[in-house]
Amino acid sequence: MLAEAEEKTITKGKTITIASVVDVVGALATDSLRGQVYFMDTNKANGSQEQGTENLKTVVSNGDRLVWTVIFLECEAYAEIDEIIIDPSVCEPKKEIYEGTDVSYWVGIVKKDVTYVPYSIKFKLGTRAEPLATEPSLSLVGKSA
Repeated sequence: MLAEAEEKTITKGKTITIASVVDVVGALATDSLRGQVYFMDTNKANGSQEQGTENLKTVVSNGDRLVWTVIFLECEAYAEIDEIIIDPSVCEPKKEIYEGTDVSYWVGIVKKDVTYVPYSIKFKLGTRAEPLATEPSLSLVGKSA
């Protein structure tokens, strides 16, 4: 019964993928993600703005399923999302693993309609011990924002 309820929550809205493209070598050299990470989503047609920047504004509605992924520019480099820091009353992202691999992604359901909710992402990069975080310039926004 719980699985059915979760499935209904997941299918209530649309799935929006938020992809981060990380220049791992640049981030490690500067010890910062500023200018080294860019975001885009699959919801541009519905109003998401600032695609391909550090300031992505993803338009969401209650019930939308958000999927965060990471792509790294250098094939020899390593990057992984370590944490997504967002108001838990809006979304509680959880780490998932693609079946049969060790490749991770994060998934969360938007719990309510929003106007503007800033968030940040922490990335594990290369062999660096501590994750690096984005500035809180990413946001989820409502259609009217």
